[in-house]
Amino acid sequence: MPTLRRATIDDAALITEHRHRMFAAMDVTTEARLREMDAAFLPWVRTHLADDTYIGLFLEENGAVLSGGGIYFMEFPPGWMDTQPLRAYLLNFYTAPEARGRGYAKQILEAAVAECRTRGAHVITLHASRFGRPIYERFGFTQSTEMMLRPEVSR
Repeated sequence: MPTLRRATIDDAALITEHRHRMFAAMDVTTEARLREMDAAFLPWVRTHLADDTYIGLFLEENGAVLSGGGIYFMEFPPGWMDTQPLRAYLLNFYTAPEARGRGYAKQILEAAVAECRTRGAHVITLHASRFGRPIYERFGFTQSTEMMLRPEVSR
């Protein structure tokens, strides 16, 4: 039976690796672009693990991490959905291929939502892959009206 644990700063490289594997499995970009992401993400996640605005959660068994996920707590303008200036964003949900189909992502999700409630976040958002969408929908997440603009950046 896997055990749940919180990530430490020493887990920053593992979180970065999970993020890389998550996006690679979604086949959304090139390996070169993922390596650029890794280089930028690793110091970011270290900083946010240290200041407790990023919470990493892992399910482990016999010393091996089977599944993980994260929560980024950020200031957000008070609005009609929630007047508190706190928003929780779920990210980096990843389960090792050999551990999929055992409900581990659901366990991480339950622990993440419980942490959000403990911290007083009344709005929890995420971007779901086609793999994760059914898990989130069964949990009660719904589509929002969010839109996105990505101005071209010269490279």
